[in-house]
Amino acid sequence: MEGAKVQMVEQNLLPFEFRIFESGDYLTTCHAIKTMIVRGAGAIGAAAGFAMAQAFMSAPVDGFLPFINKARSTIESTRPTARNLFYAVEKVYQAGLQSVDDAVKSALAIAYKDAADSQAIGNFGNQLIKPGFRIETHCNAGWLAFVDFGTALSPVYKAYAENKNVFVWVDDTRPRGQGARLTAWELNNAGIPHKIVPDTAGAFLMSKGKVDLMIVGADRIAANGDTANKIGTFEKAIVAKTFGIPFYVAAPTSTFDLDCKSGDEIVIEERSDEEVLYQTGTDEEGDLKKIRVASPGSSAINPAFDVTPAAYITGIITEKGIIGANLEEIQGLFK
Repeated sequence: MEGAKVQMVEQNLLPFEFRIFESGDYLTTCHAIKTMIVRGAGAIGAAAGFAMAQAFMSAPVDGFLPFINKARSTIESTRPTARNLFYAVEKVYQAGLQSVDDAVKSALAIAYKDAADSQAIGNFGNQLIKPGFRIETHCNAGWLAFVDFGTALSPVYKAYAENKNVFVWVDDTRPRGQGARLTAWELNNAGIPHKIVPDTAGAFLMSKGKVDLMIVGADRIAANGDTANKIGTFEKAIVAKTFGIPFYVAAPTSTFDLDCKSGDEIVIEERSDEEVLYQTGTDEEGDLKKIRVASPGSSAINPAFDVTPAAYITGIITEKGIIGANLEEIQGLFK
């Protein structure tokens, strides 16, 4: 963040083009969050915190509080499932009531802590990874999805740095393809061996003994351990449990919502059916094009997340250590 400007990677263009998107006001940052220019739990949280700080920086003297409250409501409406968004907005809002400078400092602190938490998650998660492990992921929870390092991919990066000879199965993650487009791009740039697999191939790979561990991220974790993550995660957890494969969720404590008793209370974001009906890619000349890939005249549903019940989760990797997905151990994190 420089002055009132926030810079972020334009993730909708990846992996075909790397471009920095710059936002000079909170409404533009809201647009970036809603349209998934910036996405991923931690990155959404950081962007939302910066948006709240931008609102304080631009608020008029007359009508200051109504302006700020309206801005807060606008920011919180961008992505209703992401807990980190609400966590960051509340922190910066309370700081900003003291001073605009405090709002900016709070937003920056949230971003720096996100990176530090992700690095700690990598250190703890690496303890689960044995040499030669084949790890499956779903969606993207790498450095693109956070301020740095990521959650689900952070242990992979750590294990690779220690020459553990890891291999990653990358779920393509329909409908937006965050695995095929973003996770694969990250791993390719890092030189980590991987293959993109169709979402529907996970059960086949697990049944053939080709998956040793599965790690996913999270967008909101209820007090009882039920976890909301990218649509399709619940199916993976069911299959992993069927074949006795450890299934871990990696998330910082800012993703936990102790006021949410169970997954039944998590609001699931419904996105446009165009994400299902259309795909964007490059032609032979390298130009980005959007084409329809589904039957003309048909509509679709597009829930962005599903909820994996705690009973299917082996454990949760946090910046404070690895815990069980249950009320008692989760409450212990916050004591």
